[in-house]
Amino acid sequence: MLINFLKNFFKSKNQKTLEKINITLNIINDMAVKFSKFSDKKLKEYTFKYRNEVFNGVSLDMILPKAYSLVIEASKRILGIKHFNVQIIGGIVLHNSCIAEMKTGEGKTLTSTLPIYLNALSCRGVHVVTMNDYLAKRDYNQNKKLFNFLGVSVGLNLPEMDLNKKKKSYLEDITYGTNNEFCFDYLRDNMIFCMDQKVQRNLNYAIIDEVDSILIDEARTPLVMSGSLSADKKLYNQINNLVSNFILEENSFLQNCDSEKTFCIDEKRKQAYFTEVGFIKLEKIFVERNFFKKNYSLYSSKNIIFFQYATNALKAHTLFFKNKDYIVKNKKILIVDEHTGRVSKGRRWSDGLHQAIEAKENIEINNENYTLASITFQNYFRLYKKISGMTGTAATESEEFKSIYNLDTVSIPTNKSIVRKDLPDLIYMTEKEKIKAIIEDIKSCVKRKQPVLVGTISIEKSEFISKKLQQLNIKHKVLNAKFHDKEAEIVKMAGALGSVTIATNMAGRGTDIMLGGDFNSLLKYYKSSKLKFNYKKIFNLWEKNRKFVLNSGGLHIIGTERHESRRIDNQLKGRAGRQGDVGSSRFYISMEDYLLRIFLPDNMINIIKSLGLKKNKSINNIFVSNAIQNSQKKLENYNYEIRARLLEYDDIINEQRTIFYEKRNKILRDNKVDKIIFEISKEIFKSIVNMYFVDSRQYNKKNIKMLKKYVEKFFKIKFSRNFFCFKKKTFHNKRVISFIVKVLENRYKRKKYYLKKNNFNKFEKILVLKILDLFWREHLYDLEHLKNSIFLRGYAEKDPKQEYKKESFLMFMKMIWSIKHEIVSLISLFSYEKCSFEYFIYTLDEFYNNKFFLKTSFFEFIKYKKSKKF
Repeated sequence: MLINFLKNFFKSKNQKTLEKINITLNIINDMAVKFSKFSDKKLKEYTFKYRNEVFNGVSLDMILPKAYSLVIEASKRILGIKHFNVQIIGGIVLHNSCIAEMKTGEGKTLTSTLPIYLNALSCRGVHVVTMNDYLAKRDYNQNKKLFNFLGVSVGLNLPEMDLNKKKKSYLEDITYGTNNEFCFDYLRDNMIFCMDQKVQRNLNYAIIDEVDSILIDEARTPLVMSGSLSADKKLYNQINNLVSNFILEENSFLQNCDSEKTFCIDEKRKQAYFTEVGFIKLEKIFVERNFFKKNYSLYSSKNIIFFQYATNALKAHTLFFKNKDYIVKNKKILIVDEHTGRVSKGRRWSDGLHQAIEAKENIEINNENYTLASITFQNYFRLYKKISGMTGTAATESEEFKSIYNLDTVSIPTNKSIVRKDLPDLIYMTEKEKIKAIIEDIKSCVKRKQPVLVGTISIEKSEFISKKLQQLNIKHKVLNAKFHDKEAEIVKMAGALGSVTIATNMAGRGTDIMLGGDFNSLLKYYKSSKLKFNYKKIFNLWEKNRKFVLNSGGLHIIGTERHESRRIDNQLKGRAGRQGDVGSSRFYISMEDYLLRIFLPDNMINIIKSLGLKKNKSINNIFVSNAIQNSQKKLENYNYEIRARLLEYDDIINEQRTIFYEKRNKILRDNKVDKIIFEISKEIFKSIVNMYFVDSRQYNKKNIKMLKKYVEKFFKIKFSRNFFCFKKKTFHNKRVISFIVKVLENRYKRKKYYLKKNNFNKFEKILVLKILDLFWREHLYDLEHLKNSIFLRGYAEKDPKQEYKKESFLMFMKMIWSIKHEIVSLISLFSYEKCSFEYFIYTLDEFYNNKFFLKTSFFEFIKYKKSKKF
């Protein structure tokens, strides 16, 4: 009695939230009964009515019960599906800017229709964010009929879509798309040269599916829009051969000698570096191979690039592995996402690492990338007025969601109780013993025709188990980055009678596993085959198979090792036991697993061995399982620190990004850029003149000559001999500044007169925007290098973050001044040069893309280009 009283009195925050929601739930269910009596025509009229109410100031919260009741009734008629109470609760949670944690198979897609429709009534746009294109298309096609019936428009945003189609999709009330595409569109919108090219509206409301995968797993690296720079392909191959031989020599050397290591590998941080001994040895090899002369150092400015290439080659050979970190397909290196097991389309490692891996795999080396624009997922989604998300696993990351995104996590109860048996982990001494036990478990499942899903953390492991099963003639299917095109079909049939499926990381697959297999897939198979088609017989067969699978124990999950995050393990387990189905799960662990090898303390390994862990034997111990969970928590905290650090630094960049994009958009919207140019020119010339004449009335012949030389060099403005030869009494800075500005304005107006006015206005805007983008690109590059080296300030007992904030601010202010200087300089040069605007812009692009190699001014470059001597 006392225990029950205390439980009721000290209720958790989650319980209190659910109790409040239950009041609204009862109102919605009562109203849904009333809507069931109306005709289709009558139901459709309510959308127009509710929209008018919103436009007249009625809050969405007030309309929520009526809107949700309407969607529930419409869903029954159009989709033939009725919302469960738990789905309605999930819908209310989503509208309240929270994360709804709903277990796998609870119908998150249907749940989302409720808040999507409600927020679409404001006509400000609702973005439904999914993990991949397949899910975006599937959810769009599944819910389009429902929303169109209710009079709400729906759009689909996919990569490589036509500009007009993209704009149309964003103008719809609801837009489905992927997290990457929404982010890329935002970055592209801030790189356009004409307002007609802009696709996104103001960011209003986003519902994020698999929110933990998008806002947690993918938040460790920023999203980058990149261009390409020419790479020295021959040098990459030469250094790759040199370093690969270096590594082989090092390994054989260490077997025979106890000397110091020449390089070190940090698997935890994925870093590799040469020691002092290795650096000296490497420098000696470079000299022997005639990369540079004996008296020069690898640290010299001319040779540092060799050291950078060598470090990347070292990383490529020691830390990045084929079929784990990447795959080779169609002679291209494709990065495998460690969290989802999918290929990351269009993504490349930066700073020459991707090229080093291409050299390692002996395939064609592509150009290096440089950053045009970047943003973290954290800062992109914080641009929305309101966000919410749904996933099957969020509770373990609830603190991070709250601290970074101000999102509360609410765990929604399941529609039916979970009866899945989560069996204790089995721990083995070696990887070989563990694999043997896994194969035996699979064999026993196949024998009783129980479907089994084997979850691995790498392609390499999935293919290794696949080979073992092939040797035993056990039929199975493999789902990893190499076969991701058939992902949905493989997942749908993973619960079929006696099926064996090996999958690399099941995070965010978005397709339910049906026991007995997916009936529609079975129907599709019989329709396409030459077999006689009989709907009733096929259905009876499917029912029979389903009952057999249920009797055999349902879907059995095998985890080949613990993941670095408990949440990913929970996602794998969650594939079994959906909607009250039976099922089971078991994880197999060896002392050679990455997690235990890197993160489990040495003394803990000895304790585990003392508990009875011996060769060809396994142990099942709660103490050991807890120790492994603690290792996972440590790694989760470590990854959280990486994301928090990334966000801290990106927040600083984000302030600059916001200011920069505001200024850029102001110029983009302005029809008269010449006014901005003249204001800038006055500001620049004032600062230049004041630089030589601190005292406005100070007359100095030497400084006058220096000023004259500077202005002629950078602005091509020449002065008459007599101009500066006036008396000291009449000298004043303002006279000098006004004269220079006047010369520039007159030259500018003459050029404008000879060219068509409208075209000139258009081109001068393009020029200003080009300069802004070019300098922003260089600024991002400099900031990245600053971020990578700022930690050294810690040795001087300074806070690296504060130092980064201070240094980046100075760099930003310097960039702003340099942009203004460059705009005035290039406008002056264009007015001086006899060339078309198209040629001028083309040459400017060419100059900045090769600026590092050219080592000359743009004036000299365009001069040589025109004379065809360059």
